Amino acid sequence: MKKQNETSPGGVPSGFIIINKHTGVTSHDIVNTIRRLYQTRQVGHTGTLDPIAQGVLPVLIGRAVKAAEYLMSDNKRYTAHMKLGITTDTEDTSGTILSKIGNGNDLPAVSEVERCVKSFVGEIDQIPPMYSALKIGGEKLVDLARQGITVERKARKVTIFSIDIQPLSAEEGCADYILDVHCSKGTYIRTLCADIGRALGCGAVMSSLLRTQSGNFDLSQSVTISQLQEMDMSERISRISPTDRLFMKYPAVHLPPFYAKLAHSGAEIYQSKIKASFDLGQKIRLYNDNGFFALGEVRDFEKGLAIKPVKLFVL
Repeated sequence: MKKQNETSPGGVPSGFIIINKHTGVTSHDIVNTIRRLYQTRQVGHTGTLDPIAQGVLPVLIGRAVKAAEYLMSDNKRYTAHMKLGITTDTEDTSGTILSKIGNGNDLPAVSEVERCVKSFVGEIDQIPPMYSALKIGGEKLVDLARQGITVERKARKVTIFSIDIQPLSAEEGCADYILDVHCSKGTYIRTLCADIGRALGCGAVMSSLLRTQSGNFDLSQSVTISQLQEMDMSERISRISPTDRLFMKYPAVHLPPFYAKLAHSGAEIYQSKIKASFDLGQKIRLYNDNGFFALGEVRDFEKGLAIKPVKLFVL
């Protein structure tokens, strides 16, 4: 079957690529590099990683950028290095030190740290850090923070599905721990470390962060920027995955030409007409004879349940 989503108008490659982001650059820096390497402005990413962080960053190319809104809600998994006994204005080691405990004798026992960390599993309230890309009143918090301005932020509900903790020393009063965190979208791991330190009464910061998984994608599927830079254009294009693979968790429907044309025009397709029976609200991958062309959703209409195209990925 022809993969209709492989190119956009003008021959621009279309689909997605999983980047293993390196430290020292922003997610937007990665986007700019991909724009240059693939010679297109149609590039976006899903899920910002701070400069201190590395790991899985899904990057959308061509018409696939329209899929971003459906991927932001993906759950994430991280490996973080948490250091006890320090607090900073950024909640990580890149910031200005605000407090520091003199020696390991003043740090809690490993068993106490483990109990505290486990108490954060479940739905928790988290206040977004000032040093973040979150916007309040149209301005990024990080831009305000750099001006020395602190604004009130409302706590948000996030979910920590699991945390595995490993001390990096067998000694009591260990300062360094590795956290393996599986969490919902919008979770700030820096803030999680800071909140754990606050609960322990000794303070804590994040000293490194690796995103190991975003949704269904992990490091084993990723490529680095330096690897892409060493490839010729044909090799780079071969690394782009088709857009429909972003939605493999949804069922697929192949529409006959008549109904495919209607769907392409935005018309709802009644399930009774195509002998389908999906539940209300179910999202559907829609295909025609050329391949994937739209994402649909089952909605309730006057004549019954129908699949309504909600996002087209081809002209």
